[in-house]
Amino acid sequence: MLKVNNLQKSYGDVRAVDGVTFEIAEGGVFGLLGPNGAGKTTTIHIVAQVIRPDSGSVTVDGLELGRNGSRVKGLIGFVPQELAIYHDLTARENLAMFGKVLS
Repeated sequence: MLKVNNLQKSYGDVRAVDGVTFEIAEGGVFGLLGPNGAGKTTTIHIVAQVIRPDSGSVTVDGLELGRNGSRVKGLIGFVPQELAIYHDLTARENLAMFGKVLS
């Protein structure tokens, strides 16, 4: 269902993700563990298409992110750890705004 192959991402001289590879079968359970700064959040952000990798590939249900980004977004869900809302917008306006940004 999810294949991550040789994922890499750097921020300047800091390599946040260095050759991460894993596969999760449909219905599988997977834990991404590591100390602070190991690249867990960056990896998740790449899979969720929040940021782009420098290299490597991500495939969801046979669809590669780079070529099928909008179709893949319909297959995955992402809930950030931090509450990300705009207090001057209503709940409906927040949902509509984030729906437009992420689609």
